[in-house]
Amino acid sequence: MSLLDNAKALRSNLTDAEQKLWYHLRAHRFMGRKFKRQKPMGRYVVDFVCLEEKLIIELDGGQHSESVEYDQVRDSWLRSEGYTVLRFWNNELLNEMEGVLERIMFAVDAGSQTLSNETLSPSPSPVNGRGERE
Repeated sequence: MSLLDNAKALRSNLTDAEQKLWYHLRAHRFMGRKFKRQKPMGRYVVDFVCLEEKLIIELDGGQHSESVEYDQVRDSWLRSEGYTVLRFWNNELLNEMEGVLERIMFAVDAGSQTLSNETLSPSPSPVNGRGERE
C-alpha cells in the first residue's frame, strides 16, 4: 500500500479522539487556521498539520508506548523540516479537551509571533550620518 493510500485509509477510519479533535480543527474553526488530517509528509503520515504555522499534532493511543524510539526518530525528522510537533495521549484529549485546545492555541500564537517578527520587523537601518551629533 502506498503512503497516499495509507493516508486515505486512515482518514476514513479516525479514532474517537481524532474525530473529536478534527471537529475543532476542521473548516478553519480553530483560530481561522487551515488544518489537514492524515497528511503524508516525507515517509510519514501525520495526524493533523497546519502548514501555515508549521504545526503538527499527533494523538497517541496505548500502542505508542511500544514505539517510543520510532516516534522520536519521526519527530526529529519533522522538526528538522521546521515543524513543531505536539503530542497528546488519546485519553488526555478525551478527558481534557479544553486543556489540549489551549496548548494548541499557545503553539499557534507562538508560531504566529515568530513568523510576524521575522517578516514584519525590518533589519535596523544602517547609520546614514544624519543622526544626532554629540
